Amino acid sequence: MAILEILEYPDPRLRTKAQEIQPEDFTEALQQQIDDMFETMYAAPGIGLAATQVNYHKRLFVIDISEDKSEPLVFINPEILEKRDLETNEEGCLSFPGVYAKVERAKGIKVKALDRHGEPFEIDTDEFLAIVIQHENDHINGKVFVDYLSPLKQRRIRSMLEKQQKKRQKAG
Repeated sequence: MAILEILEYPDPRLRTKAQEIQPEDFTEALQQQIDDMFETMYAAPGIGLAATQVNYHKRLFVIDISEDKSEPLVFINPEILEKRDLETNEEGCLSFPGVYAKVERAKGIKVKALDRHGEPFEIDTDEFLAIVIQHENDHINGKVFVDYLSPLKQRRIRSMLEKQQKKRQKAG
């Protein structure tokens, strides 16, 4: 397995709309990509990682919100079928190191997807998992969580992250 590079905002590749994974794409290479994404997410550390964030532009994301990393979930070609109620929660993102902001999302969702072996499944949840699924699903649609914020907040975050990146480039 390998730890992949996580793209950081404002990298334009984060805006790429991911392509569907086709039946013929369920190969050993896809399984390796999924394993590498889990390893990358756990090492970051994070609770969700979309393929777009690691410059792999397919409709795929991984999630594990368990404390002990024991509940890995794979979503391939996800489709949110239903959204219920709204609530505001603070979110962060591996592509936005050190940035947290309040985002309004559906409190409950129903989603269908394929698992890592191409088997269909559905989840209906109004738990924290619903928020994480929506966040990662946005990534594969070329959207990032700061898109929900005011233009002023977006500019501040962009400026802060650009300064951080310049400091790291000078130091490295």
